[in-house]
Amino acid sequence: MRVTVRRGSATPLADVSLTISGGRCTALVGPSGAGKSTLLRLLNRFEDPSEGEVRLHDRPLPSYDVQDLRRRVGLVSQTPVLLTGQVLDDLRIGRPDLARPEAAELLHRVGLPAGFVDRPSIGLSGGEAQRVCFARALAVRPEALLLDEPTSALDTASADTVEHVIEDLVSQGVTIVLVTHKPDQARRLGEDLVSLADGRIVAAGPARTTESA
Repeated sequence: MRVTVRRGSATPLADVSLTISGGRCTALVGPSGAGKSTLLRLLNRFEDPSEGEVRLHDRPLPSYDVQDLRRRVGLVSQTPVLLTGQVLDDLRIGRPDLARPEAAELLHRVGLPAGFVDRPSIGLSGGEAQRVCFARALAVRPEALLLDEPTSALDTASADTVEHVIEDLVSQGVTIVLVTHKPDQARRLGEDLVSLADGRIVAAGPARTTESA
């Protein structure tokens, strides 16, 4: 991709050029307002660039059906958004045929009891809702996942569980793009590291090389 994003007089991203390697975890780091979440949203067309283009498998993103694109490239936002009244129905949004046992297994995978499958969406804590959104993204078996601070609302044990899921996904060939404010998390999970400031990339490359630069 090579993109610029403008919003009125602001330029959240300015001439950002980046290639994300498939089957690896790329960590996006930098201060608040650096452009990390904006960059993430470009990758499955929750936002389009003002200039330039984003490509997947050498095809511009607008050439894909948007719903198909978002199944292939899932996004888990920092602020969880549940779309139905029951957890099971939420998990079935992208997979209407999702069987109850598989839904329960997805919840277990992200550290929630299988019984949550029958819970109403209203009344879940922020951390519980965040993990339901993660499970919902996993349900469609995406080839890439965009994760915006996926452990921000979690306690240490729950965060460890989610980190293990991320590691497992990468080992299975899933591409992960992870926004994090936690340098230790970026070091643990990121094979590639992209550092942004003021809407520009200031460093990018393999994590160890980038850290030592």
